Amino acid sequence: MKVSGFTFIRNAILLDYPIVASIQSILPLCDEVVVAVGNSDDDTLSLIQNIDPKVKIIQTIWDDTLRENGRVLAVETDKALAEITPNADWAIYIQGDEVFHEADHQAIRAAMAAYQKDDEVDGLLFDYLHFYGSYDYIGVSNNWYKKEIRIIKPGRGIYSFRDAQGFRKVPDQKLKVALANANVYHYGWVKDPQAMQRKQERFHRLWHDDAWLEKNVKAATSFDYEDHIHELARFEGKHPKWIADRIADRNWTFHIDISRNKKTIKNRLKDFLKAIGIDTNYANYTVIR
Repeated sequence: MKVSGFTFIRNAILLDYPIVASIQSILPLCDEVVVAVGNSDDDTLSLIQNIDPKVKIIQTIWDDTLRENGRVLAVETDKALAEITPNADWAIYIQGDEVFHEADHQAIRAAMAAYQKDDEVDGLLFDYLHFYGSYDYIGVSNNWYKKEIRIIKPGRGIYSFRDAQGFRKVPDQKLKVALANANVYHYGWVKDPQAMQRKQERFHRLWHDDAWLEKNVKAATSFDYEDHIHELARFEGKHPKWIADRIADRNWTFHIDISRNKKTIKNRLKDFLKAIGIDTNYANYTVIR
């Protein structure tokens, strides 16, 4: 069974992405990992070059005129996907703020082996843990997506969809997926508040024009996590080993009284419907196994 990994990254140091941990977390599962390194304002290229010999780098130029719905992220994802080994059976996708847990590797390998010859299965679906503010809290409201595809079978006309959160296949079909029985640890909302503010200012440019940014992105030197809280829960589990150094080196504090969680009327309604068997959350896939 041949397995390739693929991802993209730009300005990893400036925006404090845990991309090294992301790549390290899939390396034991992969024969190669293709990384599309975009034109950066920092030394991202050297950072990626020093990870592992299995890492295959392609250098890319981002189209900074693509400022609608995060489309450029999908374009960069597809550049990396196009460069994986042509005869790969599976392709593992990881974004620069996501990490697999070593404890899940066995389950991931088992799922890939179980569905390798199942022609109906296009990909594998993962559960998500979205960390917010610190490594001690996870988002639990309906604002967070609960599952997403992170392993696909290449060569089926599969492409990155919209803002690269998920995938579809030509002409515009949802993928048929099986459960991976594994988690993705998402750390996109856990970083130094100054780095988070820089990310907010740059990242929104991928979705919106300057007029929207001036109106909606508050000028600040650091990000105020408490201004954006909905519902959080205390994380009681164990983090992937590859993120341990970042946890040890964190230089900010974040504390919140989760008894004061804010649940919107919309989320209350969604929770009620889910309790009676109606899930209204959007799913860009069809679970068949």
